[in-house]
Amino acid sequence: MASNNQNKPPVLSNNITKASPSSNKKKLGVDEVTCDKEQKFGAEKMVGTANNARIRQAFSVVNGIQDLGLSSNPASNAGSECGTIEFTREDVEALLSEKMRYKNKFNYKERCENMMDYIKRLRLCIKWFQELEGDYAFEHERLRNALELSEQKCAEMELALRNKEEELNLIIVELRKSFASLQEKLAKEESDKLAALDSLAREKETRLNMERSHASLSEDLGKAQEELQSANQRIASINDMYKLLQEYNSSLQHYNTKLQKDIDAAHESIKRGEKEKSAIVENLSTLRGQYKSLQEQLSTYKASQDEAMRQKDALVHEVASMRVELQQVRDDRDHQLSQVQALTAEVIKHKELAVSSEDLEARCASQSNQIRSLSDQLAAAEEKLEVSDLSALETKTEFEGQKKLINELRNHLEDAEYKLIEGEKLRKRLHNTILELKGNIRVFCRVRPLLPDDSSGSEGKLISYPTTTEALGRGIDIMQNGQKHSFSFDRVFMPDESQEDVFVEISQLVQSALDGYKVCIFAYGQTGSGKTYTMMGKPGHPDLKGLIPRSLEQIFQTRQSLLSQGWKYEMQVSMLEIYNETIRDLLSTNRDASRLENACNGKQYAIKHDASGNTHVTDLTVVDVCSTKEVSYLLDRAAHSRSVGKTQMNEQSSRSHFVFTLRISGLNESTEQQVQGILNLIDLAGSERLSKSGSTGDRLKETQAINKSLSSLSDVIFALAKKEKKEDHVPFRNSKLTYLLQPCLGGDSKTLMFVNISPEASSVGESLCSLRFAARVNACEIGTPRRQTSMRSSESRLSLG
Repeated sequence: MASNNQNKPPVLSNNITKASPSSNKKKLGVDEVTCDKEQKFGAEKMVGTANNARIRQAFSVVNGIQDLGLSSNPASNAGSECGTIEFTREDVEALLSEKMRYKNKFNYKERCENMMDYIKRLRLCIKWFQELEGDYAFEHERLRNALELSEQKCAEMELALRNKEEELNLIIVELRKSFASLQEKLAKEESDKLAALDSLAREKETRLNMERSHASLSEDLGKAQEELQSANQRIASINDMYKLLQEYNSSLQHYNTKLQKDIDAAHESIKRGEKEKSAIVENLSTLRGQYKSLQEQLSTYKASQDEAMRQKDALVHEVASMRVELQQVRDDRDHQLSQVQALTAEVIKHKELAVSSEDLEARCASQSNQIRSLSDQLAAAEEKLEVSDLSALETKTEFEGQKKLINELRNHLEDAEYKLIEGEKLRKRLHNTILELKGNIRVFCRVRPLLPDDSSGSEGKLISYPTTTEALGRGIDIMQNGQKHSFSFDRVFMPDESQEDVFVEISQLVQSALDGYKVCIFAYGQTGSGKTYTMMGKPGHPDLKGLIPRSLEQIFQTRQSLLSQGWKYEMQVSMLEIYNETIRDLLSTNRDASRLENACNGKQYAIKHDASGNTHVTDLTVVDVCSTKEVSYLLDRAAHSRSVGKTQMNEQSSRSHFVFTLRISGLNESTEQQVQGILNLIDLAGSERLSKSGSTGDRLKETQAINKSLSSLSDVIFALAKKEKKEDHVPFRNSKLTYLLQPCLGGDSKTLMFVNISPEASSVGESLCSLRFAARVNACEIGTPRRQTSMRSSESRLSLG
């Protein structure tokens, strides 16, 4: 046993230092300080260094702690109890890691004194944090105003840019229209030009062909002429030699006739050439005539087009002038018509006035008499009005006084309600802090409302709720055989409380998962008591969403808001069910194969715990998620894969234990700090009696497996409640459910249990057993929750928890 001096917790007075003016000017970061079980003192950023090279770390403060004070310390000159005191990181860590040691475990007086001393030191630290929070709030407000001003200027610049852009777009549209019209005109002119060029090219081609044919004919004619000249020479030589060669005349006659025939053929060819030449000349002349006629037509068309354009311009000018003249004529006509109408109206009016003047004179006489009588009545009414004004003034002053009194009473009432709410919040935070220091499992009880099939009126007779200040909202009484059994839990939800009311109570616990804690919430109770409704809600009704979808919405919203502080989170989801002591992967792509895990060829899912207290299930499907829509899709997919059956107690009874796990890995890029949190949300199958459920066949095997696993859970709770030494054996391995929940029931996790009970008279025995089990769970001490934080390493990977 330790001595008395060792039993007392260490005092912080030696570690408290005076704050110098220079140290007060240093900028400190804010992380979090809460008195709730869901939130712990934590360090975020080291921003200042003292002269002795000790690192100081700043903390934020939870709202509502201002009423706590230390009567032992006098107020400073600045009006604050801790205005001249600051805490080092080592001081706060020593305060947070301090463990209570007691000489005698059952000496509650000593424990209370130590606890009060510890709370006083916490208050002293909190007072110092509040002053820091004021400075940070002022700086935050200044920066927010500057941001709003810059956003307003940016919006004005964007508006001006949009206007300029619209004007430029209009100009561009007009230019595009004019460019399109010019392109059309240019295309027409180009097409006309191409057609003219084609015709000219064809004419040049025909001319070239004619010139080629003429050249070939001239060559043939030259050849014929040369042959004729050679023949003439031959004839001359023959005539010269005729005298000398008469003796050869007979022999040469045959040769002479032959030459004559050649000459005749040459003459015929010359004649044919001349005929062809005349035909070609005629064709060339006709083509030239056609070309001249086409040129004349083109010139006439151009002249007619120019004349048409001149006529069009003249007509446009004439139409414009005619329109101006027409508008002037219309204006003159409208003016004349208005004058005519005015004159006719005046004539009619004069006629009517002439007719009604006599009637008006008679009426004036009668109305003058009425005016005299009315003036008398008006004088009397004015006298009465003066009297009523005096009485109304008195009534108004009295009314204003009553109104001021009512406003003062309303302000007093609002102040009282605010103080009551703040006091209740403070009580909850202190209660949660005590529970965290004790390390107990928190227990919430929820009573479902009566259903149409239930016997009416039984709930009010069997179940009641104490109304005393201490037990309000925390106590529940149940009657069995005329005997009253009272229970007290951390929170009791009555049947008329909504899903939103339930989630508000656990929202801070869910938030702890983002802060790096292991969080486990599971629902326990008999079948048909509303466990699945509490955890999942009613599909298709947003107002009736359960804890799982609401928790996910809060986590993703908080993740988005923490981006401005430098935090980035990665999230992974896995879902499984334990059916007949067999693990099934609800996110497996092959659902048919997932129902045969332990068959010959199926996957063997094994539960493993590492030295850090993290749990792994081998071969389990883990999905990265970035939004609530993705998680909602996975939840619907898992709901369709989950084992559900019909019994006499519940038409849609869950026949397996459902485990939803969200693994969170966060990194602050500015501080290089890493956190790893785990959120386990578990919907246990309901306990049931075979005599009531009437289960047979497969349903009988399911009921036996469910009751066996819940019985193993009861054995674990009993062992934890009786455990006095660390060597005591806790039978976690008796079932896969308890082995999977081992870190939540015997580790460093923040654990909350929902015990759901039914208000039916036939279920009072099961409800009483559930409440007794919940009371034992609430008495179990599982250790103080530990935050999983580290500094960023070279390789940052997501822990599977």
